[in-house]
Formats: sequence, structure tokens, C-alpha cells
Amino acid sequence: MQRSPAQCHPQHETQRPAPRPRSQSTTAAPHHAPRENPQRHPPQGPQPPRHTCSPLPHRHHTTTLSHSPNIHLSNCLCACVCFTDDAGTYFPSVKRDPGRYLQPCSDSVKTWLHSMKNAGKVLLLITSSHSDYCRLICEHILGKDFEELFDVIITNALKPGFFSLVPQQRPFRTLVNDVEESEGLPSLDKPGWYSQGNWPHLHELLKTMTGKPEPKVVYFGDSMRSDMFPASSFGKWETVMIVEEMEGEGVPKSDAAKSNEAQVEPLEKKGKFEEQGMKSPSAISNQWGSYFVDVHQSGGGDEESQKLTWCCHCIHKYSTMAIPSVEHIADLPLDYKFPRFSPDKPCTTGYYPRPPDSLLKRCESMS
Repeated sequence: MQRSPAQCHPQHETQRPAPRPRSQSTTAAPHHAPRENPQRHPPQGPQPPRHTCSPLPHRHHTTTLSHSPNIHLSNCLCACVCFTDDAGTYFPSVKRDPGRYLQPCSDSVKTWLHSMKNAGKVLLLITSSHSDYCRLICEHILGKDFEELFDVIITNALKPGFFSLVPQQRPFRTLVNDVEESEGLPSLDKPGWYSQGNWPHLHELLKTMTGKPEPKVVYFGDSMRSDMFPASSFGKWETVMIVEEMEGEGVPKSDAAKSNEAQVEPLEKKGKFEEQGMKSPSAISNQWGSYFVDVHQSGGGDEESQKLTWCCHCIHKYSTMAIPSVEHIADLPLDYKFPRFSPDKPCTTGYYPRPPDSLLKRCESMS
């Protein structure tokens, strides 16, 4: 996930061509890369994708799962060629052993997704990854039957343009053997698996599927540029941001996450990583400090002032709430009422299960 002020607003994207037909065994998947200083110095060049699968609070009619890759669109052609032709080292190694790079979702997350489906909610999966790439990942983290969980799957969505562009600029396309049809669809009239697309046509489909003139949508994602800002500003959707940095500031991991990690990552393997000095992806940066609060020296340097970082400000502005991972809410009742960010409430309101330490300390110093 890349975060910088320049990425707050959607920009023009270069569409990559449709993938070539793949063989039965051709699939790929990413791993979760640590981020040392995400708020001020985002990584350059292609980054491995991250994938988020999340359920929906009971009061809403639809839920959207963001499966958001961190690959610059200018590099998509190279990624496509590497994936289909087994070029390079990354994609072939992931195809051979996806378990080395991917951690399956916990049973609690899978159960919640099934419960949402059984409760009559409309589940969406929107990703900027291509269909074959998405398929391998979802089969590994959710199971071979993952398609049964979702009413609508949209791949190669090219976010944030999915939300900001008009239908004529980004029509939906059908897929045949993971290859996009050349003609765009004039509208979206039924559930299914589609490529590219736009928010207005999806909105019309949701109105038909839910029977509501203004269906309520909760959208889960981990990118401010591709997920939170466009979904909130253009789609007017409720947004839940996945902020793993919360776990680096006092928010404990959920029991479901701990149990799941213990099953897929032996202790001896974890110990080897710690011996090599590798940091947790959620750990506070030694160089930049807290992801949420900046400390400034004022005057002669004797006094300190604490200010919200740009990223923290955007979380409060464009997100309905923030959680460190889906596991933290997966075991809650479907009608659980979550606290929401609001300019009329303290800046610590809206984080679940609790605010990060730096925000709590800031509030204490101001009281």
C-alpha cells in the first residue's frame, strides 16, 4: 500500500491490454511486504499486491471487498507479460508455492462472509488485478469455492478510475477464458464476473439487486488513493480502512488472527525471521516515528507539539472507521454498532477495537 499526498486524488491511468489466454496451471499471487516509512517515503516501483477480504455491518445492504494491488499502472504491461509467460523469478515462484507468499483467511472471516451471504446481503469483490491473478489468490485464501461467496466480481477495475470516470470512458467488459471481450457493455444488467467497469453502472445494478433506490454500501480497502478517497468522494459509500499500523501502537492482534498465524507459520520459522532483524509490517518506523502523530519541536526546542500526520487526517476524513485487520470484527454480531469518525467527536473515535497509542497520548496531553 503506497501513501503520499500526491496520491490523494485520482489521476489518469494507462490501461494495460487484456491478458493472453492462460493454461490450466498458469496462476500467480503476491506476498505481504513490510513498510518501513509509509507516510513520508512510499516505496518506488512495482510492489507486491495486498489483499483484503472483509464483511459488512448488519445495517447495510451490500458489502464490497477490495483486493488492491500496489503495482503502478505504468508497470502493468511488464507484470502481465511476466505472469503469462513465466518470465522473471517472482511470479513463477509464487505459482509453484503460493503458500510461501499467501496466508489463508481465518475460519472466522470465512464464516462471516458465509453468514453475510446467507443473510441476503450482496457481496462484491473489486480488484485491479486481472482475473487469473485474482483467482489463484482467492482460491488459496478463501477456498476453491470462493466465487460462490460473491454476487459480483470485478477484476482489472483500474481503481481509482473505476469510481471517477464516466461509463463511456470505462465500460464493463465480459471475460472469455480470462480474456476481455473487445466490446464494452452498455450497462450492467445481472450479477457475474466482469472486467474494468465504472461505479455508475454498478450502482444501477445494486439498485436492482437490493430493491432499494439508494442501496447502502460498505467498502473495505487498504489504500487511501485507490480505495478510501474515491469510494467516499465519488461513490458516497461508507468506507472501512484496514490500517495494520494500529497493531504497532498497542492494539493487540485478535484471537482469530493469532490462531490462524500459529497454524500457517511455525514458531521456528518465526524465530528465524526475528533473528535476522526483520520488523513486523506494523512496527513503528525508527526513522519516521508514528504513522498517526508527528512530534514537532517548537521555539528553542524545549517544547514539543503533536500534530496529526497527513495520512491520519485523511483516514478521519475519507473513512467511516478504521480497523487493523478483518479478524478484529469477524466474530462480532451482525448487528454490532461501530463508532464512526466525526469532526464533532474526539479524533480517537472511529478506531476499532481501540485507538493507537500515539492518538491516545495526544488526547491526554491536550486535556
